[in-house]
Amino acid sequence: MTTTPDEIMARRAAFLADAGWASATARPLAGDASTRSYVRMIDKGRNALLMIAPPGAETAACPPEASASERCALGYNAMARLAGPNLFAFLSIGETLRAAGLSAPEIYAVDAANGFALIEDLGDDLYTTTIAAGADEPELYRAAVDALITLRGAGLTPPPTADYQMLVYDAVAMKAEVDLLAEWYWPHKTGGALSADQYDIYNKIWADIIADVSAPHLMVLRDYHAENLLWLPNREAASRVGVIDFQDGLFGHAAYDLVSLLEDARRDVDPTLALSVLDYYCQEAVQFPDFDEERLRRDYAILGAQRNAKILGIFARLINRDQKLRYLQFLPRVEAHFRQNLHTPALAELRRFFTDTLPELAP
Repeated sequence: MTTTPDEIMARRAAFLADAGWASATARPLAGDASTRSYVRMIDKGRNALLMIAPPGAETAACPPEASASERCALGYNAMARLAGPNLFAFLSIGETLRAAGLSAPEIYAVDAANGFALIEDLGDDLYTTTIAAGADEPELYRAAVDALITLRGAGLTPPPTADYQMLVYDAVAMKAEVDLLAEWYWPHKTGGALSADQYDIYNKIWADIIADVSAPHLMVLRDYHAENLLWLPNREAASRVGVIDFQDGLFGHAAYDLVSLLEDARRDVDPTLALSVLDYYCQEAVQFPDFDEERLRRDYAILGAQRNAKILGIFARLINRDQKLRYLQFLPRVEAHFRQNLHTPALAELRRFFTDTLPELAP
């Protein structure tokens, strides 16, 4: 049964009343690509954020035991192992991050059935705006690496519950993501679809590339970049980095969040700074017995291409299906990242494919 806007607002009001925020002033915050939205609640000198995650706004999340074919039948969220409408993913991962010493929002109240959570307001000092205002960019990026090192060293996993279990960033998920380039970006650039033969080649190349990535070995947050990080300089050590938008976290590869951070789709990171930050991660990670710098750098290049292929597809979908034309401004940056990724020897076959079929996306 469809829930009317009036019914949603009534449930929201009841939730806020039960949480002790009935008299708060509500100020909606700007949204982005997600179906989630946020409202700043202000009441007598205290602030909180109301997170609204409509249960029916996305396709189902991935059941833990689902086969590849079952995930395909359920839709993209299940294939890519996104949290979808499962609010418990945010709650569980947030608890884990706080236990590791990171600054994820505290949870004040939850109504998972209706998609409401009242959470800590970490402020407005996103990396993007703080750096633009003159903050020390290298310091902020090193602090972001410190947070990743702290998370890796904690070795924690989200507490399993009946409502949420963190899954593995597997080959099915990675393949579903790179298929977005074929499905959405390719027609956006060419006006037509890949031929069946072209898609078969593209599919085979990616299958081989993905098989060459290191085995999943730690929690990755998947959207670890300047618009999802807040600068909290009055806190200590790794907790100076406020972390949000982590509900899609999976067990994956250490290089993935580094790629998210340094090959940012929405802002330029100076290549010299990116290299120094990657070097800094490697210097700090030598404390871990399983750290292999050569492997990390190889994974970084491969996962950079994989992530940027996904983002090209997502942004093309937002532009063409959802008419969110502001994403046009980001495509040249992501295309440049993808071309740079293709210089790595491990991606030689993929580079040849694009040289032959879509040369403007080749180095």
